[in-house]
Amino acid sequence: MSDDPVDAVLGVGVFARPAPEPEADDTRLSTGAFARRSRLSMKALRLYDRQGLLRPAHVDPGSGYRWYRESQLATARLIALLRRLDMPLAEVAQVVSAAGGTAAAEALAVYWEAAERRFASQRELAAHLRLRLQGEGRRFDRFEVHERDVAEQVVLTEQRHVLVDELPDWMGRTMGRLVRTAQRYGGLTGPTFAVYHGEVNRDSDGPVEVCVPVGMAPGADGPAARVEPAHREAYVRLRRAQVEYPQILSAYDAVTQWLSGRGLDATASPREVYFTDFAAAGPADEVCDVAFPIG
Repeated sequence: MSDDPVDAVLGVGVFARPAPEPEADDTRLSTGAFARRSRLSMKALRLYDRQGLLRPAHVDPGSGYRWYRESQLATARLIALLRRLDMPLAEVAQVVSAAGGTAAAEALAVYWEAAERRFASQRELAAHLRLRLQGEGRRFDRFEVHERDVAEQVVLTEQRHVLVDELPDWMGRTMGRLVRTAQRYGGLTGPTFAVYHGEVNRDSDGPVEVCVPVGMAPGADGPAARVEPAHREAYVRLRRAQVEYPQILSAYDAVTQWLSGRGLDATASPREVYFTDFAAAGPADEVCDVAFPIG
């Protein structure tokens, strides 16, 4: 059997089709018997009943006693496995309602992809926090610092004061708009980047400047633009999971420590350089450089 939790659920043949409609020989089970055979607690069965996930086949109008059918065990076991994936009940309901078709497998795959992104981000956050808790003597050896020369370039630019919670949405919309605008000025000629002219967190708002390199400078009536001077820079390359805030701060600290160890100073504001489709990248894909100009 596969070690992948998604395959582990979908690979069990009993879940490949919805439970059949009750038939005359479909054994009726008491709540206690059903709980034992499904390995669900009585509390869980009551919850799933209230949520409409797994309703009893029959409820005695006088006593209120609930009965299930043996054919419902497949659904009960599917719910139990999905909950072992920490899937919220609302999403469990989507998979259960679609069981027997490709929609169920697709819903599960979407959930697990999002979960893997979250786990990867949390792993990087834990590594960042460990470094922070080590105090001033901490080192950032897991980051490899490189150097490169960057040629002078004309960039379309937009700058704004923005807090960290607002940053991803604003940056995504702004970069997308400037990249589309770049087609009127010789097209995109290099990676887009964002320059942090001040600290950005939940209390400090930068400002942040989005820059999109283009082939020619706009005229006086065109969008805002400037010349980014040629320079040398020190940088570290990050995977998608490492770009989340606050763990990305470890990358900034790594370059700062590297510069300090060599007696160097940054000559301009740090920046994040994006060289691939960030939205489409997986947690382990390289997507971004944190760079400091040094000359």
